[in-house]
Amino acid sequence: MEVTKDSIIGDVLDYDRDTAQFFLEIGMHCLGCPSARGESIEAACNVHGTDADALVAKINDYLATK
Repeated sequence: MEVTKDSIIGDVLDYDRDTAQFFLEIGMHCLGCPSARGESIEAACNVHGTDADALVAKINDYLATK
């Protein structure tokens, strides 16, 4: 899976639940809420004031090791 800023958080978590750690690290503790099921990484990062590019890079680096 190639994660982008347009990737839906719920889809990323469905692909690999261990990616939750990267969302939690930046304060996204609402991973079980309905918004996470349909919100893009970019939209969530905008709401939380975090860098979507950095998060996407971290997740893709992690997934590349699997």
